[in-house]
Amino acid sequence: MKNVMDEIKSNGYKSYDVAKNYENALENPVFADFVSKLKLDSNKLMKYTTTLEECCSNYNACLKCKGLVHCVFKLEGYCYLPKVIDGRLEFDYQPCKYMKKHNKDKAYQNNVYYVSLPKAIREASFKNIYNNDSNRYDAIIWINAFLGNYRKGKADKGLYLSGNFGCGKSYLISALFNELAKDGVRSAILFWPEFLRDLKASFSVDFKEKYEYIKNAPLLLIDDIGAEATTEWSRDEIFCPLVQYRMDEHLPTFFTSNYDLKALEEHFSITRDNVNHVKARRIIERISQLTEQVTMISKNLRD
Repeated sequence: MKNVMDEIKSNGYKSYDVAKNYENALENPVFADFVSKLKLDSNKLMKYTTTLEECCSNYNACLKCKGLVHCVFKLEGYCYLPKVIDGRLEFDYQPCKYMKKHNKDKAYQNNVYYVSLPKAIREASFKNIYNNDSNRYDAIIWINAFLGNYRKGKADKGLYLSGNFGCGKSYLISALFNELAKDGVRSAILFWPEFLRDLKASFSVDFKEKYEYIKNAPLLLIDDIGAEATTEWSRDEIFCPLVQYRMDEHLPTFFTSNYDLKALEEHFSITRDNVNHVKARRIIERISQLTEQVTMISKNLRD
């Protein structure tokens, strides 16, 4: 690296304070090594001495870090660093090695479309499935069998999983979808009451796009069916055409509910304005065609 003062004189600079600050900073061998890797002339670097010193300090703190939980920066997993673009020095937040690994490990989630689900469900995994209760075995065995069959191209029926509140129904199926997402399989997981509200609010924006996406998702979980208030619109215009289409196209569809199918039929039959058992029965017939039914009564894992 050229002598800084010579560099200033050769370029006509008069600001010796800027140069002196940079020269003083270069007396620190760690800083000198840091800026040398940028491969820029001193006259470009000296304008950013203070920022470069800060970046150097951040970088060295990052090198000593043992993991994301030990990150000392406000933006966890990201270090403010310089980079050279077209001969210009620019500064930006760059992910550390731990954040890069984290992003790689979570990349499968890009294959899953989530609507109003907590982080625990979005990150559900097979390794964390609670299996210390024999009442859960039938559901776990079914999930594992589906995984193997789907990978062999032999699965078309989904699951209607009913059971008590908080027993882990959503977690089980989300873990399945996340596992298949690692194979590149796209899916959608919808908290049904919230999805209906979101769909209604999007009439003038992207209603068709959202509805078509879930209609055609290779895998679909309709979570907590029966928790919504039944209206003729949600039942006859949204839900019934959805399950009809997925039945016709042999698209695996999953449901979780606190209701068994008999109770769900009663739920669908009653709206604010009338009672219609025929339409409710048609929906239950389609769900029965789409799924196998398993009941899971287990401890409330949310307590």
